Amino acid sequence: QVQLVESGGGLVQAGGSLRLSCAASGRTFSSYAMGWFRQAPGKEREFVSRISWSGGSTYYADSVKGRFTISRDNAKNTVYLQMNSLKPEDTAVYYCAARLSRVGPGTRRDEYDYWGQGTQVTVSS
Repeated sequence: QVQLVESGGGLVQAGGSLRLSCAASGRTFSSYAMGWFRQAPGKEREFVSRISWSGGSTYYADSVKGRFTISRDNAKNTVYLQMNSLKPEDTAVYYCAARLSRVGPGTRRDEYDYWGQGTQVTVSS
């Protein structure tokens, strides 16, 4: 069982930056691949980024590539999402998720076993 708690969301102007954190409970955090998803009002939850259990492999949605960076600190049981050059279309609730399986691309919601409660990111124009 893994519990995930996101933090770091807020209101920022377009072009600004935020760093989201996702703290995980449990002693097996390093066994899980982690992902970030987001859900804007009236839209489905979409993939943003994912990172392998070791941190050696990362992947991004085209919409955030070059602007967002995912990282993890297994000693702190935490995964991060550094978001730069934010745009109004990045406004959404951001969720972190954990998955034990190492099979599959890690870009689909149904691949993940555990989810956090989400943190709101609002980007004003």
